Parts: sequence; structure tokens; C-alpha cells
Amino acid sequence: MSSTAPLLNCAPGEASHSTAPATSSAVATRTKGRPDRRGPDVVGHAAILPHSGTEARTGAGTSHDRDGPGRKRSSSPALVPAHGLRRAPGGVALSFFTLSSELLALFLLALIIGAAGCGFLLGRAQRESGEGLSESSGVLQGALLGFMALVLAFGLSLAVGRYESRRGEVVKDANVIGTAYLRAQTLPEPIRSRSLELLVSYTDVELRLSGVVPGTPAADRAISDGAALQRQLWSLAGQAVQDQPVATAPRLYVESLNDMIDEQTVRAAGLSNRVPTTVLVLQIIGASLAMLLLGLHVGVLGRGMFGLILAATMVASLLYVSFDLDRPTRGLIKVPDTPIAELRDSMDLPPAYEPP
Repeated sequence: MSSTAPLLNCAPGEASHSTAPATSSAVATRTKGRPDRRGPDVVGHAAILPHSGTEARTGAGTSHDRDGPGRKRSSSPALVPAHGLRRAPGGVALSFFTLSSELLALFLLALIIGAAGCGFLLGRAQRESGEGLSESSGVLQGALLGFMALVLAFGLSLAVGRYESRRGEVVKDANVIGTAYLRAQTLPEPIRSRSLELLVSYTDVELRLSGVVPGTPAADRAISDGAALQRQLWSLAGQAVQDQPVATAPRLYVESLNDMIDEQTVRAAGLSNRVPTTVLVLQIIGASLAMLLLGLHVGVLGRGMFGLILAATMVASLLYVSFDLDRPTRGLIKVPDTPIAELRDSMDLPPAYEPP
């Protein structure tokens, strides 16, 4: 407990160091610039390093110095520029992600129906020239249709998994913010009032994050604003622990605040974790080739185009659903932010606990 007061007396955003007297100059040299994990009050982000205002921690699910009093966890990482976390993948994935829902649907319909129509015209021309279907073409068509079904199912499963993960992270984000808000009510004044105000602002920022496209300037500003609020909240938490080093309430609040900071990193990373570009390309190419051969088969047999267009529309719709699931903040299928919105509404009510 002897190292508690000197540790938390450092300026906000400054790395904490051991203040115990060194036995030799070599020991002092080795311990310089290293966070002190020996004291029982060293918690959470006590070793945050100073950076610019636009910064966020890297590594989804990163642990910090302690998980409550007396239980060590891995060392706290320094804050790094947030753009490293928010970097969006380029190429085909980013192109599909930035398209509006209407343009994406039109593109997929035009591509798949166009491929089927081209195959149908080639089949008609082949039929008029007197050439029929060979046995190998039927085998190739069946193989491509099976390949298309496999790739579409694989891509859809990846998109659904990411969608469910993002929904779960929204619930977790709301839970950890709510826990921090309740525990902040038990802090002494004036830290209590200031922390509650900052937590309300932080909840508004998390709501903004639900409505912006990942990788855009709006998303960058939302994450940067959240990181700035986190630093202010952590500074106040450090003051609370310093003022009451043996009290239970500040320790519990610091633990919940640490979880809240972790969860924002996990959620931001999940929004940018999209289906790999290779899978998207395979889905488009496989579906186009399969519908081309199906149209060729229908054209050679002299059948009508109604069934072919219906099949192409169904394939394009499946592709659209798979892509739309991977666009969490827009499109027809969005990740709902209802838990955070309900939490924000509850913050308009008087606090559940008022100090005597």
C-alpha cells in the first residue's frame, strides 16, 4: 500500500513508475519507465502513455494490469494512434462496403441476370447452328452449380457469424457502460457528478458509432471522441482511488471502467471485421459462371427465360443478403443499437443512489 499514493499522484495520461527507493543505480535504471504492478491499488490503465487526441488502444479484448484488487492480469498497453485500429480493408471489399443499398442491389442483379442472359443467347445461337449439348457440358454445369452453392453458403455463414458477434458486442457495451454508471454513483463528490456527466456523453458517442460507416471520417471522430472521454474518466477514477485508497467503491468503479474501455475497442474492431475479399470475389465469379452455364443449357434446349430469370434473381438476392449482413451500420439488415439507446434513456432519470 506504500506505493499507492505516489503512483496515482502522477498527472493524467502519464506513465506510472515505482517510487520505492532503489537499492542500487542498476536497479533504478532497469525499473525506469516500467509500470509498478506491486501495489494492490495499481489497477486498469494506470500506465497510459501520452499521445495525441485521436488515439485508441489496439488489440481487441486486450487485458490490463489487474482484474480487481489483488489479481494480476497482463500489463497495460500504451495508447497508439486510433487509425491503426480503424483501418478498413481496401479493394473489392471496401468498394462493396461503400456502395449504397440500391446501387449494390442493382449491381448484383445486373451482373447475375446479365450472365444468365448472355448464356441464354449463346445457347440459342448454338441451337440454331445445329449443335447440341455434349455430355461433358452437363457435367460441368452440375459441378459449377454445386460449387456456387458451396461458396454462397460459406460466405453467408461468415457474414451471419460476424453479424451475431456485432449484436452481442452492442449488448456487452451497454452492460459495461451501465455498470460503470451505477458504480460511479457511489463515488465521493465532486468526482461523482463529473463522472456521471462524462458517462452520459460517452454513451452518446457509442450511439453515434452505431450510425456511421466504419473507416470513414465520421467513425474516426466518434472513436477519437470516445478515447478522449475515456482518458478524462480514468483521470477522475485515479483521483478517487488516491482520495480513498482502501475504500471499496473506487476500486469497483475502476474495474468496471476498465471493462468499458476494453469493450469499446472490441466493438470498434468488430465493426471493421468484414468477410475476406477472396470470399466475396469467389461468390461473384462462381455465381456468374454458374448462371452463364445454366443460361447456355436453357438456350440450347429452347426453353423460355422466365425460370432462368427467376433463378438468377434468387441467386442475386442471396448474394445481396450475404453482403448486406456485412454492412452493420446501413442497408436493410443493420445491427440494432436498442440496448445502448435504452441505457441512454435511463440516464435521463435521477440517479438510483444519492449520497447522504
